[in-house]
Amino acid sequence: MIEVVKEIALEAGAAVLEVYGTEFGVETKEDSSPLTEADRRSNAVIERGLQNSFPEIPIISEEMKATEFAERKDWDQFWLVDPLDGTKEFVKRNGEFTVNIALIRKGQPVLGVVFQPVGEHLFWAEEGNGAWKSTASGSPVRMSGGEHYLEKDSVTVVASRSHLTDDVKKFVEDLESAGKTVEFLSAGSSLKLCLVAEGAADVYPRLGPTMEWDTGAAHAIANQAGRQVLQFDSREPLCYNKENLLNPFFIVE
Repeated sequence: MIEVVKEIALEAGAAVLEVYGTEFGVETKEDSSPLTEADRRSNAVIERGLQNSFPEIPIISEEMKATEFAERKDWDQFWLVDPLDGTKEFVKRNGEFTVNIALIRKGQPVLGVVFQPVGEHLFWAEEGNGAWKSTASGSPVRMSGGEHYLEKDSVTVVASRSHLTDDVKKFVEDLESAGKTVEFLSAGSSLKLCLVAEGAADVYPRLGPTMEWDTGAAHAIANQAGRQVLQFDSREPLCYNKENLLNPFFIVE
């Protein structure tokens, strides 16, 4: 299954790059987020690929009409898709956008593929088979979680130094009060979770709004790399297929 999903993600990424190299237009959705032709093309590729290969498994995608909770609440498993996570990054042309496909089973991600078309960085994981990363020029490398951030003297936090929210500032201040040196690492889209999964960063406090499709695929990768994605307040695992698809604040550690 994972090999099929990887190929679908690569094909979707190629469709995104076709638009990336043009003078594309940008629309604004009802929630004020941007939408481009790349979002639509990527979604079409993924929807077609998943339906052809796994017709029995339903799909939730950012760019598809939402299925009513009354119907989907009884789903045992489903695909969770963000065909272009980081549309703002796409519009800025900084390369930090991704294609995301997750398989959710009983509320938890058990398979995930994250593809960054610019640079051809591919992250993937499947329950029981670990988390992996490959680039265009290299062999796949298995990712494994390192030391927990609270056990370290120097902590790399995924956050934007120039746009820290008050909640993240408080999180960092608490680390510094505990005698830790804090460094910042910034990235767009679901790459933030992948940075923790691969050990380039130690912790990612997401103390702002995200949707389930923003996190599902990278959550699977973080889990299989030995990391945890927890609701910030309750410390319970982030869960999926809620009536409201908005995520609570969470932390990747």
